[in-house]
Amino acid sequence: MDIAIYDETERVDDTHLELMKELIIAAAKKLNLGENFEVSVTIVDDKKIQEINREYRFIDKATDVISFAIEDNDEEDFAVFFDSEFMEEEVQIPRLLGDLFISIDKAENQAEAFGHSLERELGFLTVHGFLHLNGYDHQTEAEEKEMFSLQEEILEENGLER
Repeated sequence: MDIAIYDETERVDDTHLELMKELIIAAAKKLNLGENFEVSVTIVDDKKIQEINREYRFIDKATDVISFAIEDNDEEDFAVFFDSEFMEEEVQIPRLLGDLFISIDKAENQAEAFGHSLERELGFLTVHGFLHLNGYDHQTEAEEKEMFSLQEEILEENGLER
């Protein structure tokens, strides 16, 4: 597994960055992903996440977390890249899950507004974004219940209760 975490703001301490990595590992175990995957998390400020949101989602405002999933679980799309000789060699190519961008400004403000620690808020945003990379969403009431229950379970199992 390759989990890359970048702090472009230089405002997040190493213990929080390590916690984010541990939460991704815990969520991956909960989802039975195995260890052959890659994901990146980049901590940015409100200005940068607003630029990303405007450019890719056409929403000109800052948000707390943005997820960019690389795959959509449609293996047929990937089959065209590999010929049968290559596939027979049992090469273990890591699943490229995607990239997360988290606004430290939003995380700090939301932690204060919700009355919990920055650690809890960064944990929430990390797990929330990671679940999005793995096909979870909250567009319907049923999807929201499933996703939010799972993320709370992961957070609680890792000592980050509300």
